[in-house]
Amino acid sequence: MLRSAIAEAYAASPHLLHVLHALQQQFLHISDEAVREVAAHLDLPLSQVDAVVDFYSFFHKTPRGRYDILFSNCTSCGYMAGGVDLMAMLGRRLDIVAGNTRGDGLVSMDQTSCIGMCDHGAALLVNGRPITSLDAIKIDRIAALVEAEAPLEDWPAEWFQVDDNIRVSGLLLKDDFTVGIGLRKMLELDVADTLSEIIQSGLRGRGGAGFSTGMKWQFCREAQGDAHYVVCNADEGEPGTFKDRVLLHSHVDSLFEGMTVCAFAVGAKQGYLYLRGEYRYLLPHLQSVLARRRELALLGVDILGQPGFSFDIDIVVGAGAYICGEESALIESLEGKRGIPRVRPPFPVTHGYLGQPTVVNNVETFIAAAHIVLRGSAWFRAVGTEKSAGSKILSISGDCAAPGIYEYPFGVTIRQVLEDCGAKDAQAVQVGGPSGTLINSAEFDRRLGFDDLSTGGSLMVFSQTRDMLAVIVNFAHFFAHESCGFCTPCRVGTVLLKNGLGKIAGGHGTRYDLDEMQHIATLVKCRSHCGLGQTAANPILDGLQRFPQAFEQRLVHHDFEPHFDLDAALEEARQISRRDDAAAHIE
Repeated sequence: MLRSAIAEAYAASPHLLHVLHALQQQFLHISDEAVREVAAHLDLPLSQVDAVVDFYSFFHKTPRGRYDILFSNCTSCGYMAGGVDLMAMLGRRLDIVAGNTRGDGLVSMDQTSCIGMCDHGAALLVNGRPITSLDAIKIDRIAALVEAEAPLEDWPAEWFQVDDNIRVSGLLLKDDFTVGIGLRKMLELDVADTLSEIIQSGLRGRGGAGFSTGMKWQFCREAQGDAHYVVCNADEGEPGTFKDRVLLHSHVDSLFEGMTVCAFAVGAKQGYLYLRGEYRYLLPHLQSVLARRRELALLGVDILGQPGFSFDIDIVVGAGAYICGEESALIESLEGKRGIPRVRPPFPVTHGYLGQPTVVNNVETFIAAAHIVLRGSAWFRAVGTEKSAGSKILSISGDCAAPGIYEYPFGVTIRQVLEDCGAKDAQAVQVGGPSGTLINSAEFDRRLGFDDLSTGGSLMVFSQTRDMLAVIVNFAHFFAHESCGFCTPCRVGTVLLKNGLGKIAGGHGTRYDLDEMQHIATLVKCRSHCGLGQTAANPILDGLQRFPQAFEQRLVHHDFEPHFDLDAALEEARQISRRDDAAAHIE
């Protein structure tokens, strides 16, 4: 049965992540025997398959429940709603503790990092499908449906509907994009002119780093290799970021058009969309769009009748790993490995997927490129600022009246954004997610752009009622959990920072602990292997600088206090020695 399941999964998609996902779905876990059989069937080292199963959080070596429920623990779409712990509530209803599978194998429940539903309130995944706008009533109904063993198809259909919530449309979102029109315009140009338009537009990568998109494409085209590849990074795992979810749902034709423009410019015949595992529910929609584009000769051999212009796109779905948002880790995952960031240089434009020249851009960047080819570089440069051309699509969540998607010209102030989304009493904004920049109200006149506040697209709003230390603690737990473990500064440092924050939040921290945390955070920032590790300490460093009172008001008035209760630690010794007198205690 196992071998036939593997063969069936492999026939549907030979990628290791997809084969393992199919086994996880069918058997509710991936056994050691399954690891051995997969390795043999795919002709891969046993160690590679075993390491992949261990690395990704959506794979499990022990059985999960037939209903596998994962609550988001994000500050915007997390399981705390109105002061109520919805995960604990469901646990009581189903008689299960978070992190466990119930004895009868019916249900498992745990928490997971942000699932990209931050504009919809508290949210969870059940067997990979999102349910949003959770409250006590919906929790009761979920518990009843689980106990009744009702198939998900019989659950209320509206529960699984995820709206776009586009609040403000700008350069890219307000105009209709006729399917194929960008490619027809591109074919009127040659490769040099296409590259020139992208370069002259001033388009910079929308993931936050801001490298020139046109120059990246040119470097890739000029690189020597047996093949060139185009990869779309749709692994937006940054808490508070959900714009890709919306773009993949409602603007995916322009995304695939942009990837095809890139393929024309760099000479690629194969492209990949790397989709985060939390967005797997979008896979049937994306595959149907690809199929329609093939029928319209917008993908495949001799696109739009152009001899020699052949290009197609496959989708690879991740399995729960924040680090795969880093481009070299993403490429490793595409190759069926753990998502460990590579040493750079060399860079992906010369040595990327399978060691070949590869362009990796995110969803918004490819969409912008498709519009630029259609409308021209001057059209794009007319919006934004001198150093930050065009617009930026923002995911706005947190303490505001209208969370959702907002598109603004670069140069917009944080204050303007807060007014538009109905954030009337904000004390802080996390720009660019936890790895970005935490600012206070004195900085709300700062502007979004590569010359001031650069962002991949997330703005998390925190009102005056928020405990900023609790927010920073949440971020620290996220980074400690999501560290890939490759380098010591990140692997160890993020845990030390999480523990140090926990000590302070628990009322046991001293000035010594603050100084030590500053030192460790600086070490993590300066010594981590990849960009994601280097930004893991940002919330703490920004918090210490801009919200020192959040830390200092929790400090005890001692020079030093240990991380643990020394007297309690001696309890076992007291029992062994059968002593409980005053000398056996530490005051």
